[in-house]
Amino acid sequence: MNASNIQLLSAGILIPFLGTSLGAASVFVLKGTSMNDKLQKILSGFAAGVMIAASVWSLLIPAMEQTQSLGKLSFFPALVGFALGIATLLLIDMLLPHLHIQEDAPEGLKANLKRSTMMVFAVTLHNFPEGMAVGVAFAAFISGSSTITFSGALALAIGIAIQNFPEGAIISLPLQKELNSKTKAFWYGFFSGVVEPIGALLTILLTSWMVPILPYLLSFAAGAMIYVVVEELLPEASKGSHSNIATIGFSIGFALMMVLDVALG
Repeated sequence: MNASNIQLLSAGILIPFLGTSLGAASVFVLKGTSMNDKLQKILSGFAAGVMIAASVWSLLIPAMEQTQSLGKLSFFPALVGFALGIATLLLIDMLLPHLHIQEDAPEGLKANLKRSTMMVFAVTLHNFPEGMAVGVAFAAFISGSSTITFSGALALAIGIAIQNFPEGAIISLPLQKELNSKTKAFWYGFFSGVVEPIGALLTILLTSWMVPILPYLLSFAAGAMIYVVVEELLPEASKGSHSNIATIGFSIGFALMMVLDVALG
């Protein structure tokens, strides 16, 4: 791999972290303790469209293409990996509920864990498998044993970054009031995203070991992405009024990812 490819790869795995950081930085420019509802809806819808399209074209289809030698059972590794991806994110949510629990959590739980602490740990824990998903896509591209293109892996990273933007804001905006410091609130959001490039880099460094199980890993990443879309993005995008904005955002995101992965790949 030449120096140019290394630079592109480094930029690719840092893109999701950039999304979290920019979201956290919104504490310096946005007023109040929450993001504009319409903006959050269109971002959630757009990210959902990108991530679903990426899960199909950049992850599941390449996973099945790599196992064509199995004939009619070529779906099996993809099915197993996909199920494991869903199960892993479900287990994480059961062990440490994600952002939506803040409104529904029992009072005893709220008393034992501060809302801010729950948010930071929940987002951080969810960010690690998302970072690994990006790492798997780039690892597949590097190995040359998959049909995944650099543009496909890059589009997946961009989709996750867009999804991370509101998450970074969700951490930092409320914390500015509790901490009485915009700078400290920013750093909380910033460090919640550090695990993503770490997860991506670890996955890429183990590429040579992962080639034999790459179909399982690709579909695992797809399962993780689909879980995030169904559990987090779509409910956030469709609740309340102006859900049509989220639908438009979803359509644009899906179409854009389709163009990037198919036409440019």
